Amino acid sequence: MNALPASHGHRPLNAVLISEVGPRDGLQSVKATMPTAHKLLWIDALVAAGLREIEVGSFVPARLLPQMADVAEVVRHALTHAGVTVMALAPNLRGAEVALAAGVHKVTLPVSASAAHSLANVRKTREAMVEEVRAVAQLRDAQAPGMLVEVGLSTAFGCTLQGVVPEDDVIWLAGLCAEAGADEVGLSDTTGMANPAQVRRLFTRLHAELGDKAGAAHMHNTRGLGLANCLAAYDVGVRTFDASLGGLGGCPYAPGASGNVVTEDLVFMFEAMGIATGVDLERLMAARAPLQAGLPGEPVYGMTPEAGLPKGWVQR
Repeated sequence: MNALPASHGHRPLNAVLISEVGPRDGLQSVKATMPTAHKLLWIDALVAAGLREIEVGSFVPARLLPQMADVAEVVRHALTHAGVTVMALAPNLRGAEVALAAGVHKVTLPVSASAAHSLANVRKTREAMVEEVRAVAQLRDAQAPGMLVEVGLSTAFGCTLQGVVPEDDVIWLAGLCAEAGADEVGLSDTTGMANPAQVRRLFTRLHAELGDKAGAAHMHNTRGLGLANCLAAYDVGVRTFDASLGGLGGCPYAPGASGNVVTEDLVFMFEAMGIATGVDLERLMAARAPLQAGLPGEPVYGMTPEAGLPKGWVQR
C-alpha cells in the first residue's frame, strides 16, 4: 500500500483541488478503448500540468468494461508520480480488494441517491450499497489504514429514470455512508439536471450533516450549467471539484449529454477569479494532444481551448 501524498488535504482557504476524472469517467463512457501506452502518456501530461488527484480507472470485470481491462497497469504507472493522489472506482468489495492490492491511495464507490438508478447501475438497492461501503471501510481498516474511501452520491440532483430525487433522500443516504465508514461523501450531478440554487441548498445541507466529511462536487454540463453549478458549490464551501479534460465522458442514462465539466474551463474560471488551482493552463491544454492521439476522432469540448487565453494573461 502506497502512502497518501502528504500534501493531500492541506490547501490555502482560497485554493481548490481539481480532481481529474477523465481517465476513468471519460474513458469508460466512450465506445473506443484507448491503448494502454496512450493512457500512460496522457496521465504523464496531466501530472505535468499540475493535477494532483487523478481517477485513473475502474476495478470492474473486463467483460463489462473492456476500456478498463488494464487498470492495474495504469495504477502502477500513476504511482510512480510523487505527490499525486491515485484514485480508482470500485463498485463493490471485490473491486475494492483488487484496487487495494494495486496500491491506490483512494477508492471511490458509486452509491445512487435514486433508488431506480441504483438498481440499473449496480443491480443493488441503496441500502445494499451502504453495506458495501461498510465492508470496504472494514477492509481498509484491517489492511490499508492509509487508504481513503470516498462515496460519490450519483443522481443526487435528479434522475432520468425516476425523475425528481428528494433532497431528504440525498442527505439521509449521505449520513448512512459516512456512518458506514466513508471518509468523504460528495454529490454528483450524473444526469446534468442540477441548477445553482439546488446545488447551494444541497451542499449547504451536506456540510451541516457531515461536516469535514462533505466531499467533492461532480458536475455535468449536459444543460450548460456545469460551471455555474461549480461556482455555486464553491460559494457554500466546496473546495474539491471533479472535472474531465476536454469534457470527455457522460452518463449512459442521459442521452445527448455532453459530458463532465471541462477541466480547462473550470481551471480558467477559478484562476481568473484569483482562486488557486495549482494547475498550469497552458500545460493543461497541451494534455489534450495525448488524449486525442489515443482516441482519434472522439469529440472533445471546451470553450477556453477554442478561444485561447486572453491577451496579457498571467497565471498567478
